[in-house]
Amino acid sequence: MSGLRARIRPAARRADRLTPEETEQRALLLRLISLFLQYPDRELADSRQALGSTVSGLPPSPAASGLAAFTEWFCPAAPEELERHYVEVFDLRRRSSLYLTYYLHGDTRRRGMALLTLAQRYRATGWTAADGELPDHLPLVLEYAALAGPGAGEMPLRQHRRGLELIRHALDEGGSPYRHVAAALLALLPPASAADLAAVAELAAAGPPTEEVGLDPYAGQVFSPPGAFTPPAAAPLGTGSPGAVPSPPRPASAPLPLPALPSRPEPSR
Repeated sequence: MSGLRARIRPAARRADRLTPEETEQRALLLRLISLFLQYPDRELADSRQALGSTVSGLPPSPAASGLAAFTEWFCPAAPEELERHYVEVFDLRRRSSLYLTYYLHGDTRRRGMALLTLAQRYRATGWTAADGELPDHLPLVLEYAALAGPGAGEMPLRQHRRGLELIRHALDEGGSPYRHVAAALLALLPPASAADLAAVAELAAAGPPTEEVGLDPYAGQVFSPPGAFTPPAAAPLGTGSPGAVPSPPRPASAPLPLPALPSRPEPSR
């Protein structure tokens, strides 16, 4: 566990000028954020004590503080509460969906090209995503960033900075504990510019682009979160939807494996 206490610089330092120790700590933070943004199935719920201990051993940083605040809710909560809240926030609310290309391209043909480009980026580095999940799913993007490194590996996160800011805003607005995880991630990225913030405000008001056409060429995949409802747009975050059961079933997909957190991540999968 001594590796967990390696010194880490403030998040404002350029990610491409980190020492090996700092790069390792950054990868650990990204992997933790990836895990916390996955659906809280039994395996993840059973790992909460180990995850909480790992977070408490992180060197001080804004990202570590955000994760510590999240674990105060996540670790003691009942598994049924975790499942219900996750589905309500991430599957039933488009404003906090974890599919990043949706915010930039909406349901248009450009989104299909963006997904194809992202999948090709993964394959070019020898990395294969789990079957059944779209390549822009944020936990997947985070796992890739942790494994591929702060340069090219984090490029998709930087490209979707505005979408991530919108997710954080929606979680903040609804008071979801996941707002702390979003804040931890943004603390690792370059600060938002004035143009970014203006674009986020416009996106929040108008929504992503729409197009009355099919979404090829991405191999006929479905682009909305599989099996998710789309509630009325005016429904506020965190209020639930009429008739919702306490623990809605999660669509089946292959979860990311729980990594051995203290270990240094491998350069490729």
